[in-house]
Amino acid sequence: MGHDLVIRGGSVVDGTGSEPYPADVAVDGDQIVEVGKVAAKGKREIDATGLNVSPGFIDLHTHLDAQIGWDRDVTSVSWHGVTTALFGNCGVTFAPCKASDREFLAGMMETVEDIPKQAILHGLPWNWESYGGYLDALDELGPAINVCGLVGHCATRFYVMGERAVEEPATEDEIRQIAELAGRSVKEGAVGFSTNRLPQHRLPDGRSIPGTFADRAELRAVAKEVGANGGIMQTVSDFREFDEECDLIADEARMARGALFSCAAEIGTERLDNRVSAMRAEGLNVTSVTVPRSGGGVGGLSTNNFFRTPAWNELRKLDLDGRVKAIRDPETRQRLIDEVKAQGEPVINGMRRWFYMGDGARPCYTQDLADNLPAMAEAAGEHPVETWLRITDETNGKALFHMRGFNVNLDHLEKLITTDWAMPGLGDAGAHVSQMIDSGWSTFILSHWHRDSGVYSLQEAVRRISAVPAHVLGLEDRGTLAVGKRADINVFDIDRLEERMPEIVHDFPFGAPRFIQRAAGYHATVCNGSVILQDDELTGEYGGRVLRSS
Repeated sequence: MGHDLVIRGGSVVDGTGSEPYPADVAVDGDQIVEVGKVAAKGKREIDATGLNVSPGFIDLHTHLDAQIGWDRDVTSVSWHGVTTALFGNCGVTFAPCKASDREFLAGMMETVEDIPKQAILHGLPWNWESYGGYLDALDELGPAINVCGLVGHCATRFYVMGERAVEEPATEDEIRQIAELAGRSVKEGAVGFSTNRLPQHRLPDGRSIPGTFADRAELRAVAKEVGANGGIMQTVSDFREFDEECDLIADEARMARGALFSCAAEIGTERLDNRVSAMRAEGLNVTSVTVPRSGGGVGGLSTNNFFRTPAWNELRKLDLDGRVKAIRDPETRQRLIDEVKAQGEPVINGMRRWFYMGDGARPCYTQDLADNLPAMAEAAGEHPVETWLRITDETNGKALFHMRGFNVNLDHLEKLITTDWAMPGLGDAGAHVSQMIDSGWSTFILSHWHRDSGVYSLQEAVRRISAVPAHVLGLEDRGTLAVGKRADINVFDIDRLEERMPEIVHDFPFGAPRFIQRAAGYHATVCNGSVILQDDELTGEYGGRVLRSS
């Protein structure tokens, strides 16, 4: 008998960390049924000769909660081998939600994650109140890739406390209700609970979002209920109270099925390693995730992410063609230069973290810290704003500049992502959509940290972006390539694999802008047996599912 799909002649990197080996892979329905020499023909065959075959990649930190409402393709992550994406990070979710609270949650997502409020309100069906109802709505959308979600602290706290949730402590009874609601949401399918402790994540009125300053006793109560229902706890913290936050993460891991937290090299790899290694030595399931390159914004004339003076603000009112014409007008250009120069040394210091991304098809994210925009300007005998304008003019307005915000030093980042517990990820897909784009993090791992630098072997790179996140989420049927596992599979050319230059498009509701980033080198991506991508292009097949907690 034949098979539905046979991927033939590839080098299998199975996600376990084992050495690659030659094998065919046969798929029937949504399952892998043979790995080895497959004699039977496939109704559909993919020639993987000279290519690698791996499990699909799993993205542990996205904010695609809104975008999926109008983008079943779930771009840009679906261009980068991601077959499962986790929603609901950082405490911000759209469920549970009373009808009267929709505007509040949409406005919060706009200010925290730069997803336009009107797009959220009009792009989602909003036909739910419970978290399970939200997952039911996602089911009806039929996405290209698998999605699963965390229930957020903000929505849960606001559901129980209303306006008091923003700044007031919860009473004992309210803590009990919040915890019970979180546990019930996990019963309904959330894989866990997320909380945000970064004061800079703010509401439209400038106040920090609900739960930011919640007493740790509240989170421990939540962890107990979430754990009782098999869920994990996700924490985003700035670690200003380092020991207390580490103690909280350890307790969350003791009470829940595991603890997932976000980190950056600036927190200090050695002190984090000491604390997290001790937790893991105790047998606790604790994992962190960090963006595997310098995280930050992307700016250029095609964006609104550039200088802020009256003359530059006038540019923002123009389309790209109008902006290019304006910077080529001598009088306008001089005014743009003079206003930035008038800001003095502070603006130059800010630009010391700006790096030109190049004029090739592949963006450069790996410049030495000394190769910043002011250094380029000094070498050319210019002010940095003059260099910015010159390069922008020479590229017809297409030039982009990477604005590093964290994980700034790649040597420090390397030490972090080679620990046993810090996994690459944190691409924030679906968030900060007109300001940054790190959705290609998985491709960057394979192209830079494996192929170009050799920091990871291929099998270790694949393990960290497939099997490890599957274990974190409790997805026992995904993450490795073996008989009986779900058929989430990538076929890629490691020699060609790379990200493409980010670009601004206006495909959100009401024409709102966002960055997208494509990839090169993906011969095929299979999700639950459906070939959703072939030769770097989405096929229009929608094999994804909503994955619920068990």
